[in-house]
Amino acid sequence: MTTAEKPSVVAAPRATIGAKTLRKDRWWLAPGLTAAGLIAWLAYSVTRVFQQDNYWVGEYHYLTPYYSPCTSTGCIEGAAVFGRFTPDHPLLPYAMLSLPILLVFRLTCYYYRKAYYRTFWLSPPACAVPDGHKSYSGETKFPLIFQNIHRYTFYVAAAIVVLNTYDAILAFNTENGFGFGLGNLVLLLNVTMLWAYTLSCHSCRHVTGGRLKHFSRSPLRYRWWTFVSKLNVRHMQFAWFSLGTLAFADFYVMAVSAGWFSDFRFFN
Repeated sequence: MTTAEKPSVVAAPRATIGAKTLRKDRWWLAPGLTAAGLIAWLAYSVTRVFQQDNYWVGEYHYLTPYYSPCTSTGCIEGAAVFGRFTPDHPLLPYAMLSLPILLVFRLTCYYYRKAYYRTFWLSPPACAVPDGHKSYSGETKFPLIFQNIHRYTFYVAAAIVVLNTYDAILAFNTENGFGFGLGNLVLLLNVTMLWAYTLSCHSCRHVTGGRLKHFSRSPLRYRWWTFVSKLNVRHMQFAWFSLGTLAFADFYVMAVSAGWFSDFRFFN
């Protein structure tokens, strides 16, 4: 039988479905909760960043991570470990050198892209649910093409976490010498979650072993890549935990600084 004589196969037309999706579960719950969590965190954080008050407890050297490093000329002298050299203005955060970088690092994070693409842009809101837009160009055009700077902001963000860790260590040096209180645990928990989030980043995984062609020739990098890969599996959880500890650490320092309650001291 020749090709021309072969019977043609005609597929049956697809059924016309008027419903937006056939999913019967609460597919909207996850993006809804994600949106609520992100909006709540942003509202609190923006309020605190521009409040420019109750960010420092001089007695115990507690500095909120939202104001670290505090470089504004309006910063309290003890809080400005690295000097005061940026202008003081109500619209400029006291930590104006670090906060924009950290914001861009989080905005371009692979997990957060998924989170706000689904919740705010509905692209798509859930699996098997139509996209909220008629066309899709991915991250190849302006402004989403700038998502590619994530790999570069990772290095600066990691350096800022080093500064947050330094702040947590300095907090053990009170006005009366070495001391240890509940605030120290709060700050240590925060930097631990910040390190977990930063090291579990996809960019960190690529830096440690993404370009290796032979793991056997770089055993140390392979071990580090394996460790980062294990963290990477929990990157979403670390992203949320670190947001929570950031806000909680800031709230704790603010409450102690405002005199709402005293820091519980274990020693000195």
